[in-house]
Amino acid sequence: MLHILTVTFPFFALVLCGYLAARRGMLPLAAIPGLNGFVLFFALPCMLYRFGASTPITELLDVHVALTYLVCALVMVGFVVAVTLHGRIGWNDAAFGALVGAFPNTGFMGVPLLVALLGAKAAGPAIVTILVDMVFTSSLCIALSRLGGTDGVSATQAAKNALKGVAANPMPWSILLGALVSALQIEFPKPVVTTVGLLADAASPVALFTIGAVLARSQMLAKDDKTHEVHWQEYVPVALIKLFLHPLLVLLVGVSAVSLGVPIDKFALTVLVLLAALPSASNVSLLAERFGADNGRIARIILVSTAAAFFTFSGAVALMVGI
Repeated sequence: MLHILTVTFPFFALVLCGYLAARRGMLPLAAIPGLNGFVLFFALPCMLYRFGASTPITELLDVHVALTYLVCALVMVGFVVAVTLHGRIGWNDAAFGALVGAFPNTGFMGVPLLVALLGAKAAGPAIVTILVDMVFTSSLCIALSRLGGTDGVSATQAAKNALKGVAANPMPWSILLGALVSALQIEFPKPVVTTVGLLADAASPVALFTIGAVLARSQMLAKDDKTHEVHWQEYVPVALIKLFLHPLLVLLVGVSAVSLGVPIDKFALTVLVLLAALPSASNVSLLAERFGADNGRIARIILVSTAAAFFTFSGAVALMVGI
């Protein structure tokens, strides 16, 4: 357990540093979108490209891993919507609550953390889940969020708009470019490789720092919004569902699939379970704000899941890999 904490502590410490920097005013709130932009459009795509280019194409195209993870994501979305859709929480808030309950922070936190824990081979299944969550999980939840809306946008149109957003996101394209380079064995000039490497090396620390800053910003904005208060019963259960039910579901579905003859190796299943044990993705807060959901509730779910994950994720690693 001490060895696990030695690896996980620096990752969560960087999140805490970003949180405190924003809370104490050392990082202006107006600067946070700039940090987020650097990670999203420069550093993280380079990191994902590098992992994609160094990962065998068969691992990046593992349909069995993708389908197993997708089934669990769909069950999570349906379950969270079913248990939270009531009273003050309508379709919009229930859908984004489901997204934050089913979408782990794989890009900003999961890939570098699992690679540090399990080695570079963990990047393959992690990249597969990023594509599943971006293309299917987020699009489904955005479509569901429009079911009770009065803005005139249908669920179908909302899903199309979500897919357009995915197409404009550099992360899936960087993954696909890396896969293409891996398949064709393309070699770029050394100065290009070095530049990409410098940006990729910056992805992990800046992304983790940015997560903390985004959490602090979301919490501060939510606290300033006095129009409605968020009761703990509206966000703590979803955070617990994310940290406990999601990885347990992935483990049960994965083990059942293997027993039925689905060719998923033990290592890939371990990666999937640990990805599901990650805290909620911080970028869901930005989506919730954009689509008019209760961002105060979403921000609290992300904050609680991130703070608690230092302990729950370390426990999941101890159980799954027996370090």
